[in-house]
Amino acid sequence: MAVNLNPPDPSSLHPVDGVLLGYAEAGIKKANRKDVLLMTFAEGTVVGAVFTQNRFCAAPVSICREHLLITEPRALIINTGCANAGTGEAGYEDAITVCQAVADELSIPREAVLPFSTGVILERLPMTPLLNGIKPAKAALAPDNWFHASHAIMTTDTVAKAFSKQVMIDQTTITVTGIAKGAGMIHPNMATMLGFMATDAKIDQSLLQQLVSEVANLSFNRITVDGDTSTNDSFVVAATGKAKMTPIKDHHSEAYLILKETFIEVASFLAQAIVRDGEGATKLMSVMVEKGGSQEECLKVAYAIAHSPLVKTAFFAQDPNLGRILAAIGYAGITDLDVTELQLYLDDVLVSEHGGRAASYLEELGQRVMKKPEIVIRVVLNRGEFTQTVWTCDFSYDYVRINADYRS
Repeated sequence: MAVNLNPPDPSSLHPVDGVLLGYAEAGIKKANRKDVLLMTFAEGTVVGAVFTQNRFCAAPVSICREHLLITEPRALIINTGCANAGTGEAGYEDAITVCQAVADELSIPREAVLPFSTGVILERLPMTPLLNGIKPAKAALAPDNWFHASHAIMTTDTVAKAFSKQVMIDQTTITVTGIAKGAGMIHPNMATMLGFMATDAKIDQSLLQQLVSEVANLSFNRITVDGDTSTNDSFVVAATGKAKMTPIKDHHSEAYLILKETFIEVASFLAQAIVRDGEGATKLMSVMVEKGGSQEECLKVAYAIAHSPLVKTAFFAQDPNLGRILAAIGYAGITDLDVTELQLYLDDVLVSEHGGRAASYLEELGQRVMKKPEIVIRVVLNRGEFTQTVWTCDFSYDYVRINADYRS
């Protein structure tokens, strides 16, 4: 069960002028389930994107990178149930065939189509149902289908993930709406899932690409469920330019900063929703490292804690075996770390200082915090002025069950 995560309210998801979404139940893996999503963009839309750094990246990722160098995208085609990763040249040709089929339906160049897949690795796409799903997805195209779109990209997710925000720029209402999927094989190395966001703001493509990278580093690159970087991860942002505003051309401008903060808010909600819905998760843990000598060392410590199976299982069991956190801090890779200078807190409970157990700490205090569904693990390094936060979840019995049964 997801940790304090409710399904999106359809009425809260604002359409983005210039974006249409259509979906289909193609039966790629299971019957009677939305598993194909088609998104189209108005002419003049600009796109920014970041992709997985896994060297065994899926065929759709390779094609997206190639197509983005040729022309601005006019459509995205997304399927669940099969990742089309580890499929070699045949998988590449399958994805090209899908792009061509979408292009033919929409009367646009094949290179203007970006393909995305998610699901089982080392299996080829079931081409017949996927190709048959394109026509009904096109027929369903509508501006207010964000709610259905969020369901059409789910795999092991238990809750759909969508969020929308409107702000004023140049006395004009600007919309940012996004969806994401992810629950397992989640590790921040851009990206860690599939995420799609759109806005009607006017912004130069180069600035949009900068914005996407900055937003990813402050949201999707700050989450981890199991430390596995997927082969298919992608984060794509489209700006249709339909809003009546002065184009954003300067990253120092007030308009850029407002748009960036709005994107961070939407992306952070979606990123944390992924962790809340981590496979088998029962707890959301915010790992905050303060007073580090650099951002890098703060992140080293945060990830060491967040990735530790021993830490994650202790939190699932509500067992204050908190020496496991100290051990993770110690092996994080800060060679000159003076452990006598740091403090460890669970929420507001001081657990450790001066290299050992805090004099005020009682085990029942730690256990009381660990029973909560949302917990802050706070490490104060006392080495500088930098702070970083990473979000993760616990490991439960269900994590093993879900992944053991993933292909069934």
